[in-house]
Amino acid sequence: MLKDFKPVLSILLRFIVIYLVLLFAYQFYLNSFKADGLDPFSQIVARQVTSIQNVMGFPTLLYNDVKNEQVWFYVKKNYATRMVEGCNAISVMILFTSFVFAFYKGSKTFIFVLVGLVLLYVMNIIRIAGLNIVVTDHKEYGKIFHDFIFPAVIYGTVIILWLIWIKFFALKNENS
Repeated sequence: MLKDFKPVLSILLRFIVIYLVLLFAYQFYLNSFKADGLDPFSQIVARQVTSIQNVMGFPTLLYNDVKNEQVWFYVKKNYATRMVEGCNAISVMILFTSFVFAFYKGSKTFIFVLVGLVLLYVMNIIRIAGLNIVVTDHKEYGKIFHDFIFPAVIYGTVIILWLIWIKFFALKNENS
């Protein structure tokens, strides 16, 4: 009976192992920057969001709150939002990567993950800039966009990428 579940258990085990390895590596990375405030990757994301907002006509400045490990976005000379480590979408990227590698298909797995990570990165930059713009111009919609709309965008992107991976790569017959 266990023989029937071997492929499923193999995929599940690969997912769990990859997820835990990436998660622990990321936590090690975060711990190594604890005294410096927000980690360098999150700061890069914040600076890129600022650049996009400035180009779009939303003058933005960043204020680094080292003690509280966050960066504040001041848009049009007013506090709009703050960015913490969880805003950088790394946890979403780890989840995406773990799932795709669980259905490993050789070198195309690496290419798909790389393309997917770039897409998720860009979507996250747009998501944060969008949230700042909504909060700046339509504060009354800030909570719904933060809690529902923009998470749906980033997780929806992950789900679409997973579906593409499964349909066109993972389950595709190698002989066709």
